[in-house]
Parts: sequence; structure tokens; C-alpha cells
Amino acid sequence: MIGIHTGGVWVAERLHHLLKLPQPLGQLNIAFYRDDFTRIGLHPHVTPTTLPFSVENRPIILVDDVIYSGRTIRAALNEIFDYGRPASISLAVLIDRNGRELPIQPDFIGCSLALASNKHIKLCGPHPLFLDIRTLHNEHDTT
Repeated sequence: MIGIHTGGVWVAERLHHLLKLPQPLGQLNIAFYRDDFTRIGLHPHVTPTTLPFSVENRPIILVDDVIYSGRTIRAALNEIFDYGRPASISLAVLIDRNGRELPIQPDFIGCSLALASNKHIKLCGPHPLFLDIRTLHNEHDTT
């Protein structure tokens, strides 16, 4: 199991614990793999990717908090393949939001939400975990 920073790691930690998986949990930071890196910039506290196992020929469960356009998942797949070729990758998300731009669909979904394009949803946490839905006032504003 691999969680995508940050919200996906929080969800993956919870799932990993509930499922009592014996393998260690991987954590992926896709900051350098995003196709909008030059537009949004880099968070000043980028945490490294941690994969305490080989992905080669292994089934992987990739976990994220919210899937929207599919671009985060595309970036995560690119990074995973830099580490090797998994046998398979299944995608688990807490929230499946309308508005996909890429043909990427989750295999496991906590819930689906149809939100207007001027809405932004974010998992906040880690203690407690809660969803924050905000109205965007312009394309760069998330308040």
C-alpha cells in the first residue's frame, strides 16, 4: 500500500491499520512529477518519497484522499514506475469528485461527490481528519 502525500497518506495509514497489513506502508510525494509544477510552485516543506519495499512485480494499492482531474494519480503512476514495474496497481480514494480530465478511475471509492467547478474539497488533518469544502473566488484562491 502506498499513500500519496498528504491526505492520501492519512487515509492509507488508517486503512493499513484497519486491514492489519504486514508489509510496511509506502509514502509518495509527487511534487516533482506534477504537470502543473511551474504554475503552482513547490511547497516549501517537501517530504521525500518513502518506499520501504520493492514495487517490482508486486500488486500495489495506491491511496489518495480526493480524485478530481486525475492529474495527481498520473503523476503518482509516473513516480511509481521510476521505482520499478508493479504487477498491478489498484486505486483507492476517499472521495471521487466529478470533473475528470484524464481517463483514470478509482477501483475503490469511499464516496462520490458532484461539486460545482467553483468548489474545492480538501481533507484536513491528521488529528482529527475532516473534509473542508470551500468556494473558489478566483482560480488561485482556495478560501
